[in-house]
Amino acid sequence: MLQLLGGLVYKRACSREVESDVKTESRDKLLAYLTLSIGLIAIGFSAIFVRQAGVPGTVASFYRMAIPTTILAAPAIKRLRERKRSGPPLRWAVLGGFVFALDLSFWASGVVISGATIPTLLANTAPVWVGLGALLFFREELPRKFWFGLAIALLGTALVLGLESLRSMSLDLGALLGLLAGIFYAAYFLITQLGRKSLDVLSYFWVSGVSATVALFIFNLLLSQPMWGFTSKTYFNLLALGLISQGVGLLAITYVQGLLPATIVSATLLGQPVVTALLAGPLLGEKLQPAQIVGGAAVLLGVYVVHRSRAGDR
Repeated sequence: MLQLLGGLVYKRACSREVESDVKTESRDKLLAYLTLSIGLIAIGFSAIFVRQAGVPGTVASFYRMAIPTTILAAPAIKRLRERKRSGPPLRWAVLGGFVFALDLSFWASGVVISGATIPTLLANTAPVWVGLGALLFFREELPRKFWFGLAIALLGTALVLGLESLRSMSLDLGALLGLLAGIFYAAYFLITQLGRKSLDVLSYFWVSGVSATVALFIFNLLLSQPMWGFTSKTYFNLLALGLISQGVGLLAITYVQGLLPATIVSATLLGQPVVTALLAGPLLGEKLQPAQIVGGAAVLLGVYVVHRSRAGDR
């Protein structure tokens, strides 16, 4: 009888433990998706702030990285000292920051040469490179549904960015730089997925931010770009770019990359042009065209299919 009673108590305890684990997993998943949504919206503001600032793209990118990195210096250094982080974990963060700086620089230079549309479209091929990288380096098996959803989302992104520009598309230097931006953006996601396994979100974000800030400062010096002496309006938009798009947006994305695969996160960020297009209406007076509305719906559908394709992995 005692053995039977003990068995029942044990089974009940195990049942409660499993139930608790399921609730915790559901709560963590909900928090991850909520944080990812906040990050997507915050990053969607970046094009608005850059346009309103009216400075070269590499200069805007420098301030974007430098502002939150400076603000978070004290708590980040304290965290690193407490946990005595050094060696390989920090190297991933330094490398991640450097490739992110290359991504921003190539994209900004491509926009200057060829306009915003084509370099931005090609930079948004990053999820394709992330998928291939995850397949080759992480041995992640990506189902057909993932690639199907990604194709829908990419098509939607093209519609959001504009049909007219696509019809007159030419593969010039600006387009090449946009493609390189997409490849380096993908590299950033893959490196961050590795780095976040051994570094907390604040440490990784700050160390990679320092690396990117230093790299962008050097890039601007080599390009002889003006680094200061701007109007108050420009400084206000650069501050907003650093605090909102980077301090909130990328910090949220960095946090999520400790919970979700890079393939999911990068595909979700294809919604960034949709967010920007929606914001451009009330903030810049730009009206959405019917094709852009259809494109936005296609992006959302594609992202949903991508998430469903990886549902069993999480």
